[in-house]
Amino acid sequence: MAVLIASFYFFYFALIGVHIIFVPKILSEVGYSPIEIGIIFASAPLVRFAIPFLFLKGLQLSPKTFFTALTLMALSAIGFYSALEHFWPLLIVNILFGIGIALILPYIEVIALEQIGRERYGRIRMFGSLGFIAVSLILVRFLTTPYIGIDFLIAMAVATLVFGALVGSRHRSSSPSDCGSTDDICLFSIRNHIPLWIGFFLMQVSFGPFYNFFTIYTTAHGISLDTTVWLWSFGVIAEILMFYFQGPLLRGNLVRLLQITAFITALRWMIVALFPDSTPLLFASQSLHAFSFALFHTTAITILFELYRARRLAQQFFFGISYGLGGFVGAIGAGALYQYTPSFLFIGGAVTALGAALAFKMGKRSRY
Repeated sequence: MAVLIASFYFFYFALIGVHIIFVPKILSEVGYSPIEIGIIFASAPLVRFAIPFLFLKGLQLSPKTFFTALTLMALSAIGFYSALEHFWPLLIVNILFGIGIALILPYIEVIALEQIGRERYGRIRMFGSLGFIAVSLILVRFLTTPYIGIDFLIAMAVATLVFGALVGSRHRSSSPSDCGSTDDICLFSIRNHIPLWIGFFLMQVSFGPFYNFFTIYTTAHGISLDTTVWLWSFGVIAEILMFYFQGPLLRGNLVRLLQITAFITALRWMIVALFPDSTPLLFASQSLHAFSFALFHTTAITILFELYRARRLAQQFFFGISYGLGGFVGAIGAGALYQYTPSFLFIGGAVTALGAALAFKMGKRSRY
């Protein structure tokens, strides 16, 4: 099972890599305006935020839902081919694609934690990082026409479908994560742990400047594009190393670990803000991606796995509130900061990460 889960992570995040790294460039080459590209890609985090609420209205997070999401993801990826040069069909296809990928990962995350445990989870999850960086290094050499990029998108989607289906068909859960939404033991609420969820939201908001403007910001301060690409790659390498070696760190106080990773994230953004033209310090800041993403992510999903009986629903809300709503607000906020006060772009990220650390500290008395 571990090999199947690792293979799923590899192709799923390779698929994500094609979508977020190359599809915007493909759309630009086809002739879409920046505003149109922004609208198309803003739909994904909003969909990710909205989906978890459907489960509170009766939708069952069942194997049937999972396999339906896999099929929807693959079919919508194929739909990119015919919709590529037409805005409204492409927007609809991208929304359907967003629905599919938003439903798939939380389901697999629970299976991974059930099957391999928190200490070995990182060594399996790192294959996702390897897939992400591998497809970026390979596709950049072959992307001579827009449709070659779409071919890669379809190929990664089909591979994700295959390995996702294999994992889902072989998994038989005996944990409470499969209980029905009407069962009292599975009633889900964020009200008793509001500081925790605020912290998740703020952590992802703080990444808005990085995910949306890091390349623009560094090159504007004299860092070459080639060096900036290596900075991105160095961060992924640090992430992979943390996933591999993080097991012993997860034996301690998980709430304190969330606080530490949030403080380190604030330090990371301050380094970028204060030394945007220093290559050594920018590489140092990228090394902290090991803590602000890899260790934080594993700690967060582990806490939710242990805190909630409705485990898959908890993971859905984690991705929806953090990567969905937090990603959307972070992108909008970063855009406003960069347009009106560009020198405060990463200072804003640092302040938001400190807010996340404070939220985790305030929630410390909750029984996590």
